Amino acid sequence: MGKKFVTFGEIMLRLKSPGHERFFQSPSLEATFGGGEANVAVSLSLFGKEAQFVTALPTNAIGEAAVREVRKYGVDVSKINRTKNGRVGIYFLETGANQRPSSVVYDRSESSIALAKPADFDFPSIVQDAQWLHVTGITPAISQGAADCCLEAMKAAKAAGATVSIDLNYRKKLWNYGKTAVEVMRELTKFADVIIANEEDIQKCLGIDAGVDVTAGSLDTQVYENLTSEVKKQFPNVSVVAVTLRESKSADHNGWSAALSGKTGFYLSKHYEITDIIDRVGGGDSFAAGIIYALSEYSDDEEYAINFAVAASALKHSIDGDFNITTKSEVEALCKGDGSGRVQR
Repeated sequence: MGKKFVTFGEIMLRLKSPGHERFFQSPSLEATFGGGEANVAVSLSLFGKEAQFVTALPTNAIGEAAVREVRKYGVDVSKINRTKNGRVGIYFLETGANQRPSSVVYDRSESSIALAKPADFDFPSIVQDAQWLHVTGITPAISQGAADCCLEAMKAAKAAGATVSIDLNYRKKLWNYGKTAVEVMRELTKFADVIIANEEDIQKCLGIDAGVDVTAGSLDTQVYENLTSEVKKQFPNVSVVAVTLRESKSADHNGWSAALSGKTGFYLSKHYEITDIIDRVGGGDSFAAGIIYALSEYSDDEEYAINFAVAASALKHSIDGDFNITTKSEVEALCKGDGSGRVQR
């Protein structure tokens, strides 16, 4: 088995209103890049893994800037398909505050990855030396071609003996090309070893009712033990289900923890009160990277793995931008209980 960690999906231009302003309250937008699978690759690279991000991008200056941004963090970009087809997708972000939620507007139709077909990637060759492949439910929601690419990548990774993870990541605004999330995602999940999700993702992507009100603000953990066990019953190929538990008290204040149903049992993580959120976009991706890293390093200690993942994503809430620019030692320090925020001298 190889040691490479491959992620496949879309990277977008992220245009964010300054601070907590409404869109165009002032005549500027902050331009960075982000996207679920790219975020995971960057995080894994910063944790010390050999990470590779695979996508399709146009051969123009914006596409080049996106490649450069991911490469900057040590991610291998050699298998990105540079094409004359399509464009770089865009998402606009308005950061909420207090009782006003954050808002995302997508502008990603006809993007290079939306136009891509499985023949555009040599997946068997890409994953032949991979230890892990990670995909999300965002890419299959973009187009039939993108969904087909995800399926082929997962099949190739399974054939190569790699571990396959899927973050279900339900995005209501994206599923509009004629297929439902359930029919596409249940097929993809048959080729996964590890599922990462929240309760709404499981309900909307797999059609398994969580029996929980996601807006209630408090959580009943027994529900999650039952839910993860039902997922494993319906998908016997899945050995680990990691569920993030976010208690949204306001746009700035969330309770944050997770549950993991693994090979050795059911575990609840430490709980964090995050009272001054800087940027929660990418929080789920930072959790996914944390669980991938920890399961690959500490496969015999699933309780530590879920705690590592939650600590990594708790730190992400303090960082502006999609990427979790956090090191392994910072996550380990938080796992050990150092959440004081004192200056490190």
